[in-house]
Amino acid sequence: MAACVVEAAAPRHAAAQQTRKRTRVAMGTTDDYEGACCLGEGAFGAVVMARHRGTGRAVAMKYLRVPGGGGGYAALLREACFLEACAGNPFVVGFHGLARDPATSELCLVMDCAGQSLHDALRCQRPPLPEDTVRAAMWQLLTGAKRMHDGHIIHRDIKPGNILVGGDQIVRFCDFGLAVCMAEPPPYEAAGTMWYMAPEMLYNAVSDKSDVFSYGMTLLELVGGRRNMYPSLETPDLTRDYFPYIVREKMARGEVLGAVDAAMAPPDDDEAAVMAVLKVALCCIQNQREMRPSMQTVVDMLEGRVAIDLPPDSRHHLL
Repeated sequence: MAACVVEAAAPRHAAAQQTRKRTRVAMGTTDDYEGACCLGEGAFGAVVMARHRGTGRAVAMKYLRVPGGGGGYAALLREACFLEACAGNPFVVGFHGLARDPATSELCLVMDCAGQSLHDALRCQRPPLPEDTVRAAMWQLLTGAKRMHDGHIIHRDIKPGNILVGGDQIVRFCDFGLAVCMAEPPPYEAAGTMWYMAPEMLYNAVSDKSDVFSYGMTLLELVGGRRNMYPSLETPDLTRDYFPYIVREKMARGEVLGAVDAAMAPPDDDEAAVMAVLKVALCCIQNQREMRPSMQTVVDMLEGRVAIDLPPDSRHHLL
């Protein structure tokens, strides 16, 4: 593949310009791939699976729905730069560069074909994900997110739909279309997904703690084996439909194991271990971002180096 030099985004502030580095992204051609079939579609594009003609390797190729749409090719190049910046992070989908269609000049991202989404795995797999798989996924996501933050990248859209579960039982973050660099000053464009987005994202005050909130909401779904809220409900009932509230109620009644998926309960019914995970998740989803732990502190909590106190109850900001 040839290499091209692209910018992650046009700097909007001198401070951001000083910290932004030019990123080299490999550029190939779509003629190197064959047998495309659609894996999924989103608001601005589609992802198809194809095979490299020379190696037979399966890849996922992300196209814009309409050339120039969703922010144009600048958005695609920007996402490519974030993926390239995450090279070496084993919990981010592998990135192979950009490919251009020689007939239309349309660009696409070329990534590893890394399996189904965690969203599908949690809702379609029978029996549910076993306890050891869930615990491994919890640590892999935490490690991957911490490494992103160490690299000054905020994902801004962590959710089960943007996490892939590979055949090797490793989970990987994908879809960096909304990611930002910590050096970028506000205002940011509106971003995030309802029921996973932190309160400050409603008024564009984004920080690494915004990803912590989304991680906490994802962690609850991972251990609970259910959605935190069912968005189809026209009039959500906090006590009946909002899972974090249900978790608190069960913890207060001493029914800790009843708050998690039956497959997640430890073989030895170790309530203390389950309680620790649930407390960490609730700490992560506090409305006040200054009260949330950093990803490093979450690691310290789960490894027993920092005490885990149950945070004050707070109504979800979207209810």
